[in-house]
Amino acid sequence: MRKPLLHQSFLNAFRGIFMMIKSERNFQLEVAAFLINLFLIFYLHLSTLDSLLILIVSSGVLAAEIFNTAIEKICDIIQPEFDQRIGFIKDISAGAVLLMALISAITGILVYWKYFFI
Repeated sequence: MRKPLLHQSFLNAFRGIFMMIKSERNFQLEVAAFLINLFLIFYLHLSTLDSLLILIVSSGVLAAEIFNTAIEKICDIIQPEFDQRIGFIKDISAGAVLLMALISAITGILVYWKYFFI
């Protein structure tokens, strides 16, 4: 199989992101949180380091959700019926998203605290 051209690879990747936005409720909420963070970065004039921290953890949540969704879709193709082993895989995949979201929330509290309360 021939590799797609570079611009086609980018188009495919963007299509994947748009498919996530269109079909996955959790991803929609996480994108909304990302946009709120972008607004706050500019509105509060966050330092470069604080902005970088917020962008890294916010992007990490989005990436974790994409991986989680991909794992779940693959599992559903491999085993459409309930299987305890597949359930375990899905649970740990979802756990990775939860862990990233918790780290993101803690980072947000630590970063935004000084802009709101000091």
